[in-house]
Amino acid sequence: MTDLSRRLFDELESLVLIDPHTHINPHAPASKTLADIMGYHYYTELAHSAGMPKAYIEDKGITPKEKVGRLVEKLGDLSNTIQVSWLMEICREFFGFQDDAITTKNWEKLYDGALAKMQLADWEQQVLTHSKLEAVFLTNDFDDPLEGFDTKKYIPCLRTDDLVFHFAKPETRARLAKATGIEATSAELLRSAIGKLFAHFTKQGARACAISIPPGFVPMKVSSADAQTVVERAASGGVLTLDQSATLSQFVFWTLAEFCSEHSLPFDLMIGVNRRVYEDGVFQGQDLFDMRVSLIQYKELFNAFPKVTFPISVLGNTSNNELVSYAWIFPNVVTNGHWWYSNIPTYIEVDTRSRLEAVPRSKQVGYYSDMYKLEFALPKFRMYRRVLAKVLAEDFVIGRGWSETKAIELGKQVLRGNVETIFKV
Repeated sequence: MTDLSRRLFDELESLVLIDPHTHINPHAPASKTLADIMGYHYYTELAHSAGMPKAYIEDKGITPKEKVGRLVEKLGDLSNTIQVSWLMEICREFFGFQDDAITTKNWEKLYDGALAKMQLADWEQQVLTHSKLEAVFLTNDFDDPLEGFDTKKYIPCLRTDDLVFHFAKPETRARLAKATGIEATSAELLRSAIGKLFAHFTKQGARACAISIPPGFVPMKVSSADAQTVVERAASGGVLTLDQSATLSQFVFWTLAEFCSEHSLPFDLMIGVNRRVYEDGVFQGQDLFDMRVSLIQYKELFNAFPKVTFPISVLGNTSNNELVSYAWIFPNVVTNGHWWYSNIPTYIEVDTRSRLEAVPRSKQVGYYSDMYKLEFALPKFRMYRRVLAKVLAEDFVIGRGWSETKAIELGKQVLRGNVETIFKV
């Protein structure tokens, strides 16, 4: 890192953040043992990829400490990965670990020391403070009662995958009925149930609706009349054809967009993931992407809902090129973070450069952690800050002659300011 990049990084590092997309459980946000950290799917899937048997990783009979011991056996093969650098940074920052690597000889001391810290009554707040985190967005199931936690610190977000793609499952319909008091046996009753969900979530402080979408999905308007037969069939337990399933998903999705418009909620779209590509993969290590997805599939949606902001995440570099052009043209399309397989510095740098060069600065959400435990905010955001500082230094201060102050203002806007304005927090 050059001296210039370091100065910019230090300024960005001082910024207190709001994380706009996580999978945090607000009732247990911080880790209880090192297994909560090393059990993150990045480590289990990489260990499995490097030759560790799935059964060895997912053995239900082992203790958390035994699981960590097993995963440590493969850390040497993974030491080059950015994910292991996150782990090392966590262990150094939070647990005082000073060795160059976690090995079979030193991991138990690390485990026990981490356990002692995690058992402290104020551990959650320690992590938030040290990570400079003011608040994090959640990923809440549609039937989440949203009770028992501070919704100012842990901000609700209505996750809708099950409604859109799994309404035909009896368990999904039962959950919807229990959450809303409505048996959704018709298109209008389904619409009413979704409306009650939005009323509940917005009353509890939700700031977004979100969904993860497979490559082949094409949003389009389906009227209640056209959806009626399909909804009735699904509600009665009938088997749907592929075309009927698509119609049902499109109806529910479009209804969600309508309620986002009514309630002024951004609709986060995470586009392009294929589920269960590697069927024998470890838990959460089965999903991949391909290059068939195109944002042209969403043109009807973007045109139909000009008042809905769509923060969009994509998985591949080609998709990012397309996202940049859509955010360049459509006022309601926003670039959102660096998702999953794009969340490594090489891809972040390329994507960040293109976004900063072409997309209005007010329409970029620079980063989100996608974390399951609070400890991951620090290394993930720090990784992004390093890349952002490098791009600002090379492309703006040196490349365009901007002052350092002006470049820092841009960095802070994409890191924090736009989260406040886009999500109204």
